[in-house]
Amino acid sequence: MPQVMVVARNFMDMVAALPASKLDMLYDSAFICEAVLRSLPPLAKKYALQMLYMLAPLTVAAMEEWVLDEYAAKHRVAIDKLLQLRVFVEMRDRRKEVSYKMNQKFQGNMQKYLIDGDGEAPKLTENGFQFLLMETNSQLWYIMREYISSAEERGVDPTDLISFLLELSFHKLGAAYSLNTLTDVQRIATRDLAELGLVKLQQGRKDSWFIPTQLATNLSASLSDSSSSKEGFVVVETNFRMYAYSTSKLHCEILRLFSRVEYQLPNLIVGAITKESIYGAFENGITAEQIISFLKQNAHPRVADKIPAVPENVTDQIRLWETDRNRVDMIPSQLYEDFPSKEWFEQCCDHARDHGYLLWEDTRRMKLIVRGEFHPEMREFLRRQR
Repeated sequence: MPQVMVVARNFMDMVAALPASKLDMLYDSAFICEAVLRSLPPLAKKYALQMLYMLAPLTVAAMEEWVLDEYAAKHRVAIDKLLQLRVFVEMRDRRKEVSYKMNQKFQGNMQKYLIDGDGEAPKLTENGFQFLLMETNSQLWYIMREYISSAEERGVDPTDLISFLLELSFHKLGAAYSLNTLTDVQRIATRDLAELGLVKLQQGRKDSWFIPTQLATNLSASLSDSSSSKEGFVVVETNFRMYAYSTSKLHCEILRLFSRVEYQLPNLIVGAITKESIYGAFENGITAEQIISFLKQNAHPRVADKIPAVPENVTDQIRLWETDRNRVDMIPSQLYEDFPSKEWFEQCCDHARDHGYLLWEDTRRMKLIVRGEFHPEMREFLRRQR
């Protein structure tokens, strides 16, 4: 844990040292914005998220009302850090009243990257839910693919980047390698990878080095290798009760995606898998197989060796709930009735059937239903029959 904090501080110091114009250019990248947000102190991160959807500047006095007097010092440190990184920009009106406004580039990129707005209440996107349930190595390569794609759009040869990433995975964990041995493309890549936590950068008086982290050395690992070496934390019982032995707030929030978390102790999360919680996951684009895969991959060592690691009645029920939800397809349609004659009704049925419009017909009551998008064609046909 201390090592992670050192990396974060070094990254923030490196970014904060850039001139304002360079910082604004840096925030063209959604990855950089995400890295900066993650590296902020907790209070500064909270302020950034609170300001994410505020379009108008917020006065200093209004922001100070958010904080109790006893935390005034921490408040000033958080604001100073946000201003230093140009996440917040200081503004003054004609009366010289000071206000804070979020950097527009940072704000715009974070909105696109984290949430799906469209004028509605902020919510995590479907891809965001699915990303959280991915195995760690899959998450890593998902980010790498996006990074390679964005680099390709900037004219960088993707084969050079892929080659460097795979070569990096065979470097020794914690060993220092000189940046002088790298090409220009690779040197730029190491700076980006440092922001993503794959390498650490060290600057000496004359030379500079990069040090691969555990994430980098796992890049070439197969999904089966990486998942088998990871210690799980979830126990699911046949009564659908779930126990997660973890102190991670992230783990708790991930479990909330598809289960009902009932209470959380310092090292234990207790919950249940319910029809309502699973349906909520389906509504957000998560599939039954993704939920089952997550439970299996993160099974606690006490149950991981059992066959199956997750009780069959639980996995079968999750699949059944998905099947029940997808049993009926809603198709916009149009009902036609009150035909003046049997002959006219049959002509309309034949026309709808021949052209693929027909969904249902009742010969006895002379009623038929056609697909809604073909209503104009059917109306024109009926008009010609008069």
